[in-house]
Amino acid sequence: AINLGVMLPLHDLNGDGRRMVEYYRGLLMACDSMKKEGISVNVRAWNMAEDGRPSDVLQDKEAAKCDIIIGPLYSKFMDAMSDFVNKNDIMLVIPFSINAPQIYTNRHIFQIYQAPGVLTESTARRCTDWFKDYHTVIVDCADAASTKGDFTAQLRRQLDVDGMKYNVTSLKSDDDAFSKAFADNRPNLVVLNTASSPHLLEAFAKMKKMTAARPNLEISMFGYTEWMMYAEKQRQNFHRFNVYIPSYFHTNMESPVARRLNAKYVANFQHDMQQSLPRYALTGFDHGVFFLRGLHKYGKTFDGAAGRFGYAPVQTPLKFERIGGGGMQNRAYMFIHYKPDGTVETVNY
Repeated sequence: AINLGVMLPLHDLNGDGRRMVEYYRGLLMACDSMKKEGISVNVRAWNMAEDGRPSDVLQDKEAAKCDIIIGPLYSKFMDAMSDFVNKNDIMLVIPFSINAPQIYTNRHIFQIYQAPGVLTESTARRCTDWFKDYHTVIVDCADAASTKGDFTAQLRRQLDVDGMKYNVTSLKSDDDAFSKAFADNRPNLVVLNTASSPHLLEAFAKMKKMTAARPNLEISMFGYTEWMMYAEKQRQNFHRFNVYIPSYFHTNMESPVARRLNAKYVANFQHDMQQSLPRYALTGFDHGVFFLRGLHKYGKTFDGAAGRFGYAPVQTPLKFERIGGGGMQNRAYMFIHYKPDGTVETVNY
């Protein structure tokens, strides 16, 4: 049997606790699925709350018996957790925290999410690679609250490095000046410097007016993960303007497997999943299946690299690469593409 330890805030006192309880339930559903595959799992969970001390949990003699521990949620516990798994030869999966410098020295660590700076650089690189034959139009939206300036700045640097020409325009420009930023002889890639819904709607309106006058203009848009929150209401516009959304997750809740897991969740826990992006129960399910199958097949040599076994994730793809001489970091990434024909595809990148 695989001994799985879960060290997360498992309580009903605040949002962190409620989200992690849902994530934990997804892990339990994964364990149940593994049982049907002949994989036995012993689960032990500890409430590692924000105001707690990791030493109180790690002193439990059962903790050292774990083959794999999922946690913690809070970065301030990472020093103690890293030392503990290193001493006891335990695989540590950090499910959400992005601040874990211990990954550079501890080979036992698997980190799911990347730091914002790393993600920004890799997204810009993937964008220019995928759209290398496009003319890029960067649109300044004059949004003082935007946090996307770092991305468009990095994108412009990457375009310069790759020798790719681009134009910069503004939502405040008049229609003629805005239109002049677009090319007729190549497809255009539109990138806004904000993820805000009002500015996105303003951009849609401006482009609709422009394409009415220039019907042969080819336009695609490269957006942000936050746009997935608008997908239901803006689906028609997403398809019309050939929108690509970079993301580390994607859930089609109408797919047969998602519907089955949702029904199972309600039946098991008498509660609906939270309406969040991503769904925490499905995240827990994907993490559980991935690592439990990997441990069962490869033991402590499992490294999470691509091609180790076939698993179609419900929501969260996982593909790990080693960071120097340290641990493993997830590099799986997708573009969610709203195609003009009304379908949606995921491009694994």
